[in-house]
Amino acid sequence: MAAEHEPPTPVDELPRRPGSSPWLHVLLLVLTFATMTWAGAAFFLNYITSVGLRPVPRNLTTMRALVGGLWFSVPALLILATHEMGHYVACRYYRIPASLPYFIPGPTLVGTFGAVIRMAVPTTRRALFDVGIAGPIAGFVALVPFAVYGILHSYVVRLPRAIPLQGAQNLGDPLLITQLQHLLLPSGPSDLFVMHPAGFAAWFGLLATVLNLFPAGQLDGGHIVHALIGRKSRYVTVGTILTLLTLGVTVSGTWLFWGVLITVMSYMVGLDHPPVDDEHVPIGNGRLVLAVCAVLIFVLSFTPVPLSPIELVGGR
Repeated sequence: MAAEHEPPTPVDELPRRPGSSPWLHVLLLVLTFATMTWAGAAFFLNYITSVGLRPVPRNLTTMRALVGGLWFSVPALLILATHEMGHYVACRYYRIPASLPYFIPGPTLVGTFGAVIRMAVPTTRRALFDVGIAGPIAGFVALVPFAVYGILHSYVVRLPRAIPLQGAQNLGDPLLITQLQHLLLPSGPSDLFVMHPAGFAAWFGLLATVLNLFPAGQLDGGHIVHALIGRKSRYVTVGTILTLLTLGVTVSGTWLFWGVLITVMSYMVGLDHPPVDDEHVPIGNGRLVLAVCAVLIFVLSFTPVPLSPIELVGGR
């Protein structure tokens, strides 16, 4: 619901954001699709070889591996796009200038650094809340079917003895993946669970969701918290940074990286979220319910140890 005092600016008269050339968006999308498909090929190889326990099929060519990588790249891109388009549609609803999504290719485990949109800062609490929460909700809804499909098409390897897996990575599971696994494909504590590439796409979407929902600065969670409590959100940002750094030291170095990253971001833009014009206007009970939904999404998406090396998988 738009604030009453906002000017009724026609959508086609909204100013364009700098660097919003359609060709740039298309180029970045194509490059990100290529890098994510390449990364997905590795997930596909792990899937058909049971993380190296089985030999690579003799008839497997590079092209077939890349085609298999589409099982990861296509769902993952759809999840990213849906998340960012949630923000974009909310911006258009409130007549907030915003760009189309910028997909960012990169030499990472998943072939990308994610996606972002450029937008003007919302000037009302309701607009800020709606823009902040629209992306995580849209992305979460989009990833759930891929999570279910991925679990249903995964499999369990029964290990008769202890087998070392050299160089393998153990991707910690968010609560949603864990619960779906227990429900759809239960396994024993010493079994090797081999995830379908589409399941990895959902895993990546959950990781991106939880990172965006951290209540810090100008992340999605920071927008939501500032819309809820106003200028006191700076203290929540400080608490979030301290929590991430603590997790990085005590649980996993992965979280230390994100803690340092959010610290740097906060240093660059400041701990204070940009103010809105109606700090004392209630956002309504309906949005409070959505805030609770955001907390539930955060819990279902959270992974205590996102990535760690596998030193040994024990068998019975």
